Amino acid sequence: MSPNSYQAARPYYQAELAAGVERFLEPRRDSCPWCRSGDLSVRLHTTDLIQRKPGRFTLEQCRACRHVFQNPRLSPAGLDFYYRDFYDGLGRELMEGVFAAAGRSYRGRIGMIAAVTTPRAWLDVGAGHGHFCARARERWPGAVFDGLDQSASIQDARHRGWIDRDYQGEFVALADELAGRYDVVSMHHYLEHTREPLEELDAAAKVLPAGRYLLIEVPDPESIFGRLLGRWWIPWFQPQHQHLIPVPNLVQALADRGFSTLAIERGPAHQGGDLLFALAMALIALAPDPRLPWLPGLSGGTGRRQQRRHTAVWAVGRPLLLVTYLFDELLGQVVRRTHGSNTYRVLARKDG
Repeated sequence: MSPNSYQAARPYYQAELAAGVERFLEPRRDSCPWCRSGDLSVRLHTTDLIQRKPGRFTLEQCRACRHVFQNPRLSPAGLDFYYRDFYDGLGRELMEGVFAAAGRSYRGRIGMIAAVTTPRAWLDVGAGHGHFCARARERWPGAVFDGLDQSASIQDARHRGWIDRDYQGEFVALADELAGRYDVVSMHHYLEHTREPLEELDAAAKVLPAGRYLLIEVPDPESIFGRLLGRWWIPWFQPQHQHLIPVPNLVQALADRGFSTLAIERGPAHQGGDLLFALAMALIALAPDPRLPWLPGLSGGTGRRQQRRHTAVWAVGRPLLLVTYLFDELLGQVVRRTHGSNTYRVLARKDG
């Protein structure tokens, strides 16, 4: 990414930050958004550990149903601010590499659908740049793959030929238009980003005809890594993740909407990288990239010292990241044989 790109983005961020980030948080709610219980406890306080944008965030947990949610949650304007330059713009190149490297997850998702049907028309909700659809098309070249996302990245997916049709907007708002067109709808790491996940499930029930399939993949808030690593566990992913849903809650919500759960994958869905990303976030905390336009502008001797610090910390940190990656891979082989994974998948069929 060109240094000029960072400089070009600075006026926007400095103007937004001058108005304060507290305005991006809505009032705190006093009941669980999943079961309406008022028996809540704080799970953790944290900051943006990846981009290092200013702000403080709280995840609370319902003692009744174990649902974990951001409280107070970000407003739509706040989500726009914190998503900006993550998947697109300044963050695009990095995220392209992350999505391209997710082959094991893509194969697992494809395998779950292949066990029950040969899809003819598939809608991937939260499709991003379309990497998963491109991989699934290799398995079923005759199927139609459409993608939906709020970001303009979905247009890139169509231009690349990775999807046949792109829908830019909110799934809930487009559900009536999409009803009856698909025999598979997927939501891969989508529900946890939404403000109202139960409404997203309502939309899926509206879109899918009887006998058709819904595939969901989300982080597992019951993972042992969430307890061991605390706020450094990557799936907490503040401030983007609004809801983290335990398996029983999702299964019951699907049943309430006329779905029968056919399969649940926990160990095989594990994505690895828990220790790797924890170390990476620690290195970012020690020495964030001084070019980032939402950080205070640095010049002269202060700027040079910050750049030297960044260079030195990452020179030491990169070999440690490699060692941690290798250890994570070995650990993942064990975790995939257990229920301690950081991710789970649910395959459900719409009842007749």
